Amino acid sequence: MTSRENNNQTVEFFEKNNYFNYPKDAIKFFIQGELPMVDTKGKILLTEEGIIKEAADGHGGIFEAMFKNDIVKDMKKKGTEWIFIGPIDNPLAKMVDEVLIGLSKEKQVLEAGKSLVKANPEEKVGVFCKKNGKPSVIEYTEITEEMAHEVDSNNNLIYGESHINCNMFNIKGLEIIGNQKLPYHSAFKKATYLDKEGNIIKPDEPNAYKFESFIFDAFNKLDDMLILRVKREEEFAPVKNKKGIDSADTAAELYNNFHNKN
Repeated sequence: MTSRENNNQTVEFFEKNNYFNYPKDAIKFFIQGELPMVDTKGKILLTEEGIIKEAADGHGGIFEAMFKNDIVKDMKKKGTEWIFIGPIDNPLAKMVDEVLIGLSKEKQVLEAGKSLVKANPEEKVGVFCKKNGKPSVIEYTEITEEMAHEVDSNNNLIYGESHINCNMFNIKGLEIIGNQKLPYHSAFKKATYLDKEGNIIKPDEPNAYKFESFIFDAFNKLDDMLILRVKREEEFAPVKNKKGIDSADTAAELYNNFHNKN
């Protein structure tokens, strides 16, 4: 799944690199949806060209986009049973995991995810939990400080199972999820826009809200899921920042360290 902004560049990159020797006809690109951005007064913003300013609708938009672009139909035609949906910002993500697939089939669940033990209470990751008896995730921006630090009798964090956005769904589960709308979350961002006088405004501080759905909000559409705890050094090298911790440099180092050992 690509965004409107990067779709052409992504396709060109794959073509330039001969699809990394993968069969071209086995790769499908599709564009995720978008939603309008609004200012702090709820007014829709305009782009520099004077049209409604929109932003990508979050990784949870993948379900709707897959159905709109006939991706699920194509998978069913090819006999695909399990679908891995993972992040682009984690080079250690294991896309084909026989253990995860095998456990999911054994436990007869339609969805599965991977977890890590949180490095510390302040680590910026969502955590697995159950809401109203259904599998769910609490995003780090929505968990209270008290909950983040709460421990059990063994001094382990109660909310300590990190969701690292490595998700797997049976195609039957996708069909159930695809027929339901996910809730939207808001994020306060900096956004260049055209004001009513026709001036292009480039703010220095966040000034607009974008709306997005999260993939983990689909978890509670199914009755149960399997969660497999994995080792951080083997499957987690996040790229969140330009420099410093969780940057491309640290991810490359973690990636090289793991593969040099193996």
